[in-house]
Amino acid sequence: MPPKRNEKAFLNFSEMKNTTVFIVLSMLTFFIRFPFFFRDYIDRDESTFILLGQSWANGFLPYTQLWDLKPPLTFAFFASIISIFGKSFIAIRFAGVLLVGITAYFTYKIAVSIISKNASIAVGICCIFLLSLFGSLQGVMSEHICIALFVPAIYLLQTKNSLGYFLLAGLLMGATVMVKLNMAFPILFMGMFLTYASIFKKENITLLHVTVFAVGVIAVIIATIIPYYLTDQTYIWWNSVVLAPLEYTGARRYSIFKLAPIFVITALFLVYAYKSKRLDFKNKTVQLLVTAIIGVLFSFAKGGRINGHYLIQLHPMLLILVGIVIYSIIQQYKPKLPMYLAFIVVLIPAESYLEYINVAKNIYKKGTFFNGEGFTVPQYILDHGLDTKNIVFFEYHIGYWNLDTLPPTTASTHPSNICRDELFTFYGNPRKNSVEEIKYIMHELRPRTVVIRKGKRIFDKKEINENEYIDAYLAKYYKVITTVDNANILQRL
Repeated sequence: MPPKRNEKAFLNFSEMKNTTVFIVLSMLTFFIRFPFFFRDYIDRDESTFILLGQSWANGFLPYTQLWDLKPPLTFAFFASIISIFGKSFIAIRFAGVLLVGITAYFTYKIAVSIISKNASIAVGICCIFLLSLFGSLQGVMSEHICIALFVPAIYLLQTKNSLGYFLLAGLLMGATVMVKLNMAFPILFMGMFLTYASIFKKENITLLHVTVFAVGVIAVIIATIIPYYLTDQTYIWWNSVVLAPLEYTGARRYSIFKLAPIFVITALFLVYAYKSKRLDFKNKTVQLLVTAIIGVLFSFAKGGRINGHYLIQLHPMLLILVGIVIYSIIQQYKPKLPMYLAFIVVLIPAESYLEYINVAKNIYKKGTFFNGEGFTVPQYILDHGLDTKNIVFFEYHIGYWNLDTLPPTTASTHPSNICRDELFTFYGNPRKNSVEEIKYIMHELRPRTVVIRKGKRIFDKKEINENEYIDAYLAKYYKVITTVDNANILQRL
């Protein structure tokens, strides 16, 4: 692998201090994500996390009043923001800026131990792009939280040898798995790697280091159980954090053909890097990163599904290795990079530019920065005095938060959970399947107001029986009284 050197570049950051690098990466993150501070609805999951965070801020432990399929520290993150700043989309989205900025900075810090500062900063910038653009990544996802803990932990394991830092790395890893449960696999793999290194390799790592690391991981997991233990509800933690995810991964799996591309691409890259000797697989940092990547991919295989935002868990580690390989190629062949490449880079955040325009239009038309049905629908409901008792948001369910109300049932905390009947038993739902749940909501609770997406199916296309039933029921007992943006508001006849 070519040695690092201070190269001349169009933009030379080689003399920049680390503090300045963090500020620059954070400012770029802020610029890209800022226009999305004012949008109500970016991803269904984020809206659900906010609802559970509010519930916890109100004094209800996760899974006791509302329910979702995530470990408790995901909700603790949102609950802490809400407890400090109140109902603030801006505070939540700004916290997302900090998460991405931290991840990008420690991605840079890991890379700079192998390649030049300029190249490492480029890797950090790419990390910001991949964690903030393309899809629903402008919101604050559980993946953003977990990777902002995971990457700093890798940095500590890479650079520090004291027991205190290994404990801190373990604590960060423990928090990671209590935000995103599938991260248990890369953490386990890294623990195995550290154990191997302590026994067979001439590293300044001993079994005591590995033990301290493991203690840190386990301590955080136990800490999340304590509130449930103290209130005699340990079974709720066990059912919701351990058993329910296991059941879910068994019931909801993608075809192998959907899973294959990311595995094939990553494998081909690693084979090329090994054959061409662009990566030094004897380097501790490279070994840690490869171990983490294999662990994340293994977790995807075990989970049986890969949504777009899942890849946040993979991007930082893979970006570092890709950056090392590209740097090696550039150092060898010294190609002259065209000036228009800088123009292309500037065009990458096109989503952000469009959203800036959208915010400006909204200010001009409606006099407010905030936009989206999650704001406009609740405002219409309040302005027209519509009944909100047992109101159902089959879409835009952040509306519950803006109306200061709750979903009608535990299963409807996240609209798609209504159709995940394999999970009902884990939070004590007396209904046995999704059609029964829908019947209970519509027949027994009889909501006066229902909100749906205009011109869209209510449930996923695979949920044929559920869609047929709710469509027929709404057509018979409800009428659309108005359309607000892309939402239909229905009233019971």
